Amino acid sequence: MTEAGTLTRADLAESLHKNIGLSRADSSRMVEQVLSCMCDALGRGENVKISGFGTFVLRDKGERVGRNPKTGVEVPIAPRRVLTFRASQMMRERIIDAG
Repeated sequence: MTEAGTLTRADLAESLHKNIGLSRADSSRMVEQVLSCMCDALGRGENVKISGFGTFVLRDKGERVGRNPKTGVEVPIAPRRVLTFRASQMMRERIIDAG
């Protein structure tokens, strides 16, 4: 993991290289393939569930009225699709235990 506490693609590939024994090039390719599969599925409107980790869920938000916090003027917010992540129960427990 990097100094700032962020796990990167390179960190994932390095972990595969060290723990599984794949070459660095193969490890990097594998990480890219997994992420590409996830992106493709989300692009098709499918949710992505990784057991023991969590679920990436697409939600369609309808048009609504928002308010500019500085001026108080109401502004229409266009409908859009948003991506959310719901951690699995196992992941929640690990996070709570680590904290």
